[in-house]
Amino acid sequence: MKKTILAAVGAALLLTAPASASDAPKEILNVSYDIARELYAAINPKFQAYWKEKSGQDIEIKQSHAGSSKQARAIMQGLKADIVTFNQVLDVQVLADKGGFVSKTWQQDLPNNASPYYSLPAFLVRDGNPKGIKDWNDLVRDDVKLVFPNPKTSGNARYTYLAAYAYALENNGGDDAKAREFVGKLLSNVAVFDTGGRGATTSFVEREIGDVLITFEAEVENIRTQYGTDKYERVVPQTSLLAEFPVALVQKVAEKRGSVDVSTAYLDYLYSEEAQDIIASFNNRVHNETVKAKYAANFPEVRLIRVEDVFGSWEKANKTHFAEGGVLDQVFTAK
Repeated sequence: MKKTILAAVGAALLLTAPASASDAPKEILNVSYDIARELYAAINPKFQAYWKEKSGQDIEIKQSHAGSSKQARAIMQGLKADIVTFNQVLDVQVLADKGGFVSKTWQQDLPNNASPYYSLPAFLVRDGNPKGIKDWNDLVRDDVKLVFPNPKTSGNARYTYLAAYAYALENNGGDDAKAREFVGKLLSNVAVFDTGGRGATTSFVEREIGDVLITFEAEVENIRTQYGTDKYERVVPQTSLLAEFPVALVQKVAEKRGSVDVSTAYLDYLYSEEAQDIIASFNNRVHNETVKAKYAANFPEVRLIRVEDVFGSWEKANKTHFAEGGVLDQVFTAK
């Protein structure tokens, strides 16, 4: 009897003992927004070397890319993400609010509201800027055709919509009716609504649709690097919207897979000087002061508005503008 009890206790201890290094997962999945593929492909080998030196373990980082709202839904429907690296707060927050995939305090768990880097909506125009685009007001002219993703499916596009709305409010004395009219005209000038930022890039660059592509400043510069700085020009408006890129541990998945340690280390690594340098080299604005100084000449001055300052919060902006029957639906119907 005594031996039986001891055996049972021993078995229980084995079941509850922490996973050893050999039990740790050999891979993690980073679920991200659609234009970040190349960025994380550059970061991953550096992290793998860092993790090997720190833990002695080899790790493979798999990537999944699509519109961030679509990615959030996929996780809630069963996609086994260990971490998310999104381009909008709402798409991480929904994972905290629905099903407890992400910690309720996720924005306090990492620096800068859990955003290792930031950008802003900017404009890509063809060589010579044939339509003379300088600021948001040029985008509502009758002779200008735009390309940017659908705000219903793309965090990238929501930044564009809110940036335009904030610009219109500021330039019309806070008149909401005039702001609605402005974004309605902006939307009516869109030649094609793709589901995500990379699709919009394809429409503008490869299909040669539209006069202006509105996307993150980082994507604007990456397109110019890839397709030719002699073929496209960047236009940064005087005022734009702060676009944060929030990251989080998908606790619900990582705890089951035993990947909490490596996944947490990956997110922490994004704030390291080495990673910040890679991120800035992909034309994202970063917080690390040394790296900021190194790349300062690449980023023109721009006044950035925060969503919280104009719309109260991302939650309020979502309910007012992007929820079913919200302002976005209303102006879409009216245009």
